[in-house]
Amino acid sequence: MKLLVTGAAGFIGAHCARRLLLDGHEVIGLDNFNGYYDPALKEARVAWVQAQAGDFPLLRLDLADSQGITALFARERPEAVIHLAAQAGVRYSLEHPRSYLDSNLAGFLNILEGCRAYPVRHLVYASSSSVYGANQRMPYRVSDNVDHPLSLYAATKKANELMAHSYSHLFGIPATGLRFFTVYGPWGRPDMSPVQFARCIVEGRPLKLFNHGRHRRDFTYIDDIVESLVRLLPLAPTPDPEWNPESPQPATSSAPWRLYNIGGEQPVALTDYVELLERYLGRRAQCELLPLQPGDVFDTCADVSALSRAIGFQPQVSLAEGLARFVAWFNHYYQIDPPEECGALFATA
Repeated sequence: MKLLVTGAAGFIGAHCARRLLLDGHEVIGLDNFNGYYDPALKEARVAWVQAQAGDFPLLRLDLADSQGITALFARERPEAVIHLAAQAGVRYSLEHPRSYLDSNLAGFLNILEGCRAYPVRHLVYASSSSVYGANQRMPYRVSDNVDHPLSLYAATKKANELMAHSYSHLFGIPATGLRFFTVYGPWGRPDMSPVQFARCIVEGRPLKLFNHGRHRRDFTYIDDIVESLVRLLPLAPTPDPEWNPESPQPATSSAPWRLYNIGGEQPVALTDYVELLERYLGRRAQCELLPLQPGDVFDTCADVSALSRAIGFQPQVSLAEGLARFVAWFNHYYQIDPPEECGALFATA
């Protein structure tokens, strides 16, 4: 298919674009290369995709540019859209809320309007495990109520799910929302814990563990995210014939609309996660235990049974294996010399 991938220079977007190109799809990328983190990493990701899978058109365009997005749809007429671009970050939303309104709300509206004016077979878009907010019943199920977000970022992701539903209902746009759980791996964002923690460890700086290190997170390796997304792409949702308006289920609808969790199903204690990083980096961490931060949830754990039924796949890469691959990339990209005893691991990861 001819596919529009937004956020194609981002962490998930670059991995996704690479896989789709290797699978023979025609990919049109979109990214605004903003300064939320060093754009040089985004440029390097694009170069990696091109080296691995070949060149592809990449438009430097902001989601909030409604005229630019409309012109893009009119010119390219994509058959499907994989919408991964967004202003990310829970803590950043506490100080820069308007960035989330522009990218995550106005920007998503522009994508929906493009799909409305130039109909697509399938709109697949990124949501987040953050939508579960104050919920503490584990594992998180797509049938759970998600009306209590703990950050503006989470609220915008919940809003995206509702906006997509309204457009599916009104205009028949087949839309699938994917609630990602703590995605990690090579080429990850520097504001996320793997890169942040690894840099603190190798530079000998204190590693800040909030909630006194008692968090548990459902880590999901990037390859498992991409595999799930690729398998869902041809499965455009249809109205659920069993959906009951008198007892509505939150993840399906009488419209062509679905929600899925994508997670590892095996939450890991933050302290165990740090120990694995210490082992692979060959250095000890200096941990500073701090109180819970505003916007953070205590634990995350995904129920992926709905996803498994839909695509016959569950995440395959363990945290130990995934972090080994991540550390190999981290040392190479940031030019870190690993201790000699770790050389064999890094050479094969």
